[in-house]
Amino acid sequence: MGEDGKATRRSLRARVLCVITAAHFAVGAIFPTGCASASTAVFDDFNGPAGAAPNPGWWSNVTGGDWDSGIETYRAADAVLDGQGNLAIRAVETEHGFESGRVQTKNKLSLGYGKITARIKMPSGQGLWPAFWLVGADEDTTPWPNSGEIDVIELVSNANTYHSTIHGPNNGNSGTYQVAFSGPIPDLSTAFHEYWVKHVPDAITIGIDDMTIGTFTPDSLPAEARWIFNRPMYAILNLAVGGDWAGPPDNSTPLPATMLVDWFRWEPM
Repeated sequence: MGEDGKATRRSLRARVLCVITAAHFAVGAIFPTGCASASTAVFDDFNGPAGAAPNPGWWSNVTGGDWDSGIETYRAADAVLDGQGNLAIRAVETEHGFESGRVQTKNKLSLGYGKITARIKMPSGQGLWPAFWLVGADEDTTPWPNSGEIDVIELVSNANTYHSTIHGPNNGNSGTYQVAFSGPIPDLSTAFHEYWVKHVPDAITIGIDDMTIGTFTPDSLPAEARWIFNRPMYAILNLAVGGDWAGPPDNSTPLPATMLVDWFRWEPM
């Protein structure tokens, strides 16, 4: 296939596919420019030249610090295409501290009910905290935790233990809760794996490859907790460093470290 044909194929695979069903989105959901229908399917294979930003129609780079409990500063230059069909999110140590990358679809791509998947090769090492997660798309008007958070996968200093968690508010906004599935697993840093979540009314099912980790429902919540997940979400991919949970990097930490994202897909349900 010639270069023109390859470019056409990449464009077709990475474009937003407008479909006809409207029932999957809540009122006020945000849709990509040029998509007139009320529900979309998305596939991004992160093709492009090395050093380019991911598709700006879908992704924004998050920069600066204090976005999470990690000790890193996020820079746009640490979340770029690698020229080999991946988004490379890199953590490095500099004379000024630790820097890393974080991208999100906030205010660009709202993901309604459906299956959201990212194929990722995770890094591993003391103090490394790669994550793929979702937050309510109306976060600006309904601040966290009332907008909800779904952590599809977090690896915290150890690629042999998975963590999948939901966060939300208690009744009366008197505090927050978290409910999690976690446990041992063969080393996830040795190869690419598909991390996915099926998000439907009153149910959130999370899995890795062909394995279902578990399903959260309103019955999963502690007493006085509120289920607030029946809303569109936006996606986040990041590599945090340090913090209370992961602990600081040490001499064993392989830096620079890279989280490679082969593709990202959302399929409406």
